[in-house]
Amino acid sequence: MSAERQISGMLRQIARQQDVIEIGPQGSRPKAAALVYAAEQYGYVYGSAHATGYKDAQILLRMYRDPSPEARSREAATLTAHPRAGIGGTVPGLLPGSLKPVPEAAGDVAVLSDLIAFDLSARFVTSRGQMVLCYLACVLVTALLLATGPLAEAVATGGSLVLILTVALKAWPIRRERLARRLTEAGFLPVHDEQGRQRFLRPGQQLPGHANPFAA
Repeated sequence: MSAERQISGMLRQIARQQDVIEIGPQGSRPKAAALVYAAEQYGYVYGSAHATGYKDAQILLRMYRDPSPEARSREAATLTAHPRAGIGGTVPGLLPGSLKPVPEAAGDVAVLSDLIAFDLSARFVTSRGQMVLCYLACVLVTALLLATGPLAEAVATGGSLVLILTVALKAWPIRRERLARRLTEAGFLPVHDEQGRQRFLRPGQQLPGHANPFAA
């Protein structure tokens, strides 16, 4: 989908003043973050990101209308500064006709990209029970190889499987720690949602409700 179509689709939802808007599917996280930044200028706040499409290669974003006075003032200022957005005019935070951020918005977009990446990485978090099952599978494969082939080959293959599994299981937690550190440095605060997943919110922001992102 072209940049113009994605921007127009988002702006149509915003123009209807929907309480919840969806952005995507988008295959590039930086471009998705740029759209989130633009939507926030119209008084919306980032809610969540989900992997979708073939092999989870695309991103679907959900944003919520922020009822705070500050958000409504930001929306009014944006409407005044960008009266022809979506019909040939400029879009807040985006270079003309693209999903690339303007230089002054690049830093904020990079932080939003980290926020999206952190939420998407939750699907790779492995529980202790899942880890045990993975290692048991390696043991089973090794046992089958021992029963059907040379000892040295079976041990080497089993050891390689355990090494690959260990690296894979540790890679995502390490990446999430780095993302969490960058989000904390950017002023975001760690919280846990109703399902126990770690999320990051701006100071004063609460987890989104059905229509009110600051609902208790």
